[in-house]
Amino acid sequence: MSLYHADRVLEGAHSSRAAATSRVAASWRRSAVTYGLDPRTKRAPERTTQSDLNRRRDALGDFLELANPRLDQLFHLVGMAGCCVLLTDAEGVVLEERRDAADAGIFDGWGLCNGSIWSEQVEGTNGIGTCLAEKRQLVIHRDEHFHSRNIGMSCMDAPIYGANGEVIAAVDVSSCRADQTEGYTRLISNAVAQTARQIETEHFRAAYAGARFIDVGAGRTNEALLLAVDPDDLVIGATRAARRQLGLDADSFTAQRPASDVLGLSQSAEPNETGLERAERAALRRALARAGGNASAAARELGIGRATLYRRMKRLRLD
Repeated sequence: MSLYHADRVLEGAHSSRAAATSRVAASWRRSAVTYGLDPRTKRAPERTTQSDLNRRRDALGDFLELANPRLDQLFHLVGMAGCCVLLTDAEGVVLEERRDAADAGIFDGWGLCNGSIWSEQVEGTNGIGTCLAEKRQLVIHRDEHFHSRNIGMSCMDAPIYGANGEVIAAVDVSSCRADQTEGYTRLISNAVAQTARQIETEHFRAAYAGARFIDVGAGRTNEALLLAVDPDDLVIGATRAARRQLGLDADSFTAQRPASDVLGLSQSAEPNETGLERAERAALRRALARAGGNASAAARELGIGRATLYRRMKRLRLD
């Protein structure tokens, strides 16, 4: 079986037509042609040193603290079915593991443990490495793996994007059970994607603590589409999905654009009203709304006298 698998992988890897029509074959091609890997290799999965593992964990710091409760929830869902849960950094090094103690020896033998390196450059086509290489949720099922020694695994993965819109980690659930059904694989894959989005959302909110958040993806539960807005209503951050949907890049945050402009919301204005008058009108309306229409309370919030408030309201035709 392993020799047949290796032959099939190499045939697909060296077929430009297969790589153009199949994402798995395209990954096989990267593994064999770009990285120079051999699917027949029998060596054990590579592992990093303990000091390097500690360094990588320290680099993510608070992110791991946010992620751990979500990993626990995911393992509670899939652990009894003989699955392990892993969290890796952006280079495919496993930083967190969840597995049943009775299965620890099996997963260690497969390299599904802390410190193992699952980048596509090292392990070829696999759930973690290919997920990170292609920056998408995926399933690599058994003989879709590049190395023959990995074809007993099914891996379900999703990337996690950081507050700056770049991939910083991946969530993986791996199973070595031969009787795992397609339906259960799909169920686990959905749970993995949901866990990744929960971690991503919590990390984004923590990165912009104190900001106001606008959800620009109402009704869409598979992606985190959030904008972070400062007290002056300027956009200071956005999740990766929100950046993609709204066409935002790094310059969008350097220039600091108003949320209404980013969202394409036109502001109503009186004839011949200037931008400054429009801003003053909005400030007065917000103060009056917070004060429940009480002019004295609104004036105190704005730091002006009530007579001044009335004059400005009259000038701006605010009844």
